[in-house]
Amino acid sequence: MKEFDFYIVPTPIGNLGDITSRALEVLNTVDIIACEDMRVTQKLLNHFSIGTKCISYHKFNEKERITKFLEILKSGKKMALVSDAGTPLFCDPGAILVKELREAGINITALPGANAAVTLISQIPRDSEEFAFVGFLPKSKSQIIDLLNKYKNIDMVFYESPNRLIATLKIIAETFPGRKVSIGRELTKVFEEIITDNAENILEHFSENILKGEIAGMVHRLVDQSSAWEFQDKIKSLKSKNFSDKDISIIISTLYNINKNEIYSYLTELKK
Repeated sequence: MKEFDFYIVPTPIGNLGDITSRALEVLNTVDIIACEDMRVTQKLLNHFSIGTKCISYHKFNEKERITKFLEILKSGKKMALVSDAGTPLFCDPGAILVKELREAGINITALPGANAAVTLISQIPRDSEEFAFVGFLPKSKSQIIDLLNKYKNIDMVFYESPNRLIATLKIIAETFPGRKVSIGRELTKVFEEIITDNAENILEHFSENILKGEIAGMVHRLVDQSSAWEFQDKIKSLKSKNFSDKDISIIISTLYNINKNEIYSYLTELKK
């Protein structure tokens, strides 16, 4: 196996059995592991009886650590970078470090491994391979609405904290009624749950549950207008009979085997 100076190593997002044998080998053989939270990483290392020295590296000290890491690497030692869970640089610090190390000529590689976004979208129905990953959603309602509008025609994958999920679902439901959403929680763990439905139904489902752990989610793209075009005459006809958008969605869905939430989203979009 080719040796490198600096390794980017994914760690499990929940199930410790998901770590790869190569990741264990690297963590066991490098001289130092740079980690987000030393207490979290130490639990992982202890579980696999790995005694490699750890040093903290997080968003509050990432710039000041660069000089120290360069000194370590240029002295001939090898390092690995891990985050608390998942793949480093995905909503975790590391981008500044990798940029500086590459510019300094450090030999870097990244190992494949656990990632919450990929774990979610690999097990939910999608109409297209294309998607946009936006990381953790902003706290501002207006900023979330801006993202929903920006990516309304593409699947938008995001992370969210459990204490903010309900508020986020309310914003989605208000902005695009009937919009299809997928939510994954406790991914890879014993109580893993994946739910795909319109935002309103998911909101009702989770309002009765105590949420724990980080959330991975996807707001599904609006129905392709070109594919919905063939229903326009039928929609106009039903509207002339004073059917509501909800009723039209159910009728079209039943007759033509089309997702009723996508039709409802399309009808909502026509009003804008």
